[in-house]
Amino acid sequence: MKSAVVIGSGFGGLALAIRLQAAGIQTTIIEARDKPGGRAYYWERDGFIFDGGPTVITDPPCLTQLWALTGHDMAQDVELIPVMPFYRLNWSDGTNFDYSNDEAKLRSEIAKLNPADVEGYAKFLEYSAGVHDEGYVKLGTKAFLDFASMIKAAPALAKYQAWRSVYSMVSSFVKNEKLREALSFHTLLVGGNPMKTSAIYALIHKLEKDGGVWFAKGGTNRLVAAMVRQFERIGGTLRLGDPVERIETQGERTTGIVTESGYRVECDAVATNGDIMHSYRDLLGHHPRGKKAAASLSRKKFSPSLFVVHFGIKGSWPGIPHHMILFGPRYKGLLDDIYSHGVLPKDFSLYLHHPTVSDPSMAPEGCSTFYSLAPVAHQGKLPIDWEEMGPVFEKRILDEVGRRLIPDIHERIVTKFHYTPADFGTDLNAHLGSAFSLEPVLTQSAWFRVHNRDDVLSNLYFVGAGTHPGAGIPGVVGSAKATAELMIEDLKR
Repeated sequence: MKSAVVIGSGFGGLALAIRLQAAGIQTTIIEARDKPGGRAYYWERDGFIFDGGPTVITDPPCLTQLWALTGHDMAQDVELIPVMPFYRLNWSDGTNFDYSNDEAKLRSEIAKLNPADVEGYAKFLEYSAGVHDEGYVKLGTKAFLDFASMIKAAPALAKYQAWRSVYSMVSSFVKNEKLREALSFHTLLVGGNPMKTSAIYALIHKLEKDGGVWFAKGGTNRLVAAMVRQFERIGGTLRLGDPVERIETQGERTTGIVTESGYRVECDAVATNGDIMHSYRDLLGHHPRGKKAAASLSRKKFSPSLFVVHFGIKGSWPGIPHHMILFGPRYKGLLDDIYSHGVLPKDFSLYLHHPTVSDPSMAPEGCSTFYSLAPVAHQGKLPIDWEEMGPVFEKRILDEVGRRLIPDIHERIVTKFHYTPADFGTDLNAHLGSAFSLEPVLTQSAWFRVHNRDDVLSNLYFVGAGTHPGAGIPGVVGSAKATAELMIEDLKR
């Protein structure tokens, strides 16, 4: 039996490991932390359950496939609950916009902002459907291993004006500024600046419209636990709490891994779901390929980081939906500060996650679980001492949530803590504390991202946010499908 090691148990690593094990390849996952999940880590504090993220689940079929490979049913291991509205968008002037795939309600919401934009939205939806078909259905699970594959995809990219930004394309269809923000903010969920990210990412709108937005009962951590259950029931091995220290090589092939504890695994192939810079610079720093690839990556643009405040409070809040976006007074200016200027601005836009409105069991009786997330520049642009600044920024965020939604928030707090760019670097080995790996601009997409199979080390593979197609659950699960096809074919050969 052929064997493989997968480094890291994020969504991409778990999805890849399930596919390999289902294909008869004896697969071991090595995870540095005490729990699986990667960025989908979770904490239990004072009776509250806090998901680290991601918390927006789209395209459930990309997940159910992982069980169907072996004749199992995902629903036996985890329950997905539909979220409606998908998001409530709120602006500082008090305007609300409920975003969903209920066509009549959505058109009504658009008409409230600008009746003339209803027709423009219909044209945007047509555009989104086209890029979804080309960019996600046809290319989302295919590896780009050579430039010829990019040339082949070029006509479709040109047809949909991929060189334009999502915001620019949306603006060509609708005129109301709030609606432009409502239809372009999605790229922030995968680390992209709406003003610069390729218009191909408008496919997210179609993805959500067709598949809905879902929540795993008990939290995203329950979906991770379900994937682990599926992996182990078909014979896979998961080793927790033992960071990989080195990918071993012989010539231009990998031969296995060694962990910090001295645990050693020899295998026929190694795949890494770890941070791409960490994988090349640290785990392969002894090999010329690792040094060269790390030097190349150091010149690329990385996505911003995040500052997240987790808080459990007294009271239930049925009027606050599961997902909210609290837009600040600026849009483009704030994005420039985060992506270009590297400053910590006075204002911010927030994503507010309120899982107990869907599942009260995630908090003690009579209480609610929340987290509020603010995009911030990564540490390469913004070298802040978060030990000092963290409590200050936390209070500013809680003050804003209080001002707009929960006036006595500070008196209601039972427990709270924050997670900073420095934590992304420490806990996840994330380069510069980036929360989404490489920034998803056109010149860092498809073939221009880290390849699903390394160009030099012939049995080294990558999965997750840093490789094609990119971040987000559908993205990293899609990368797992692309990488698995390569690995299975190579190992059979």
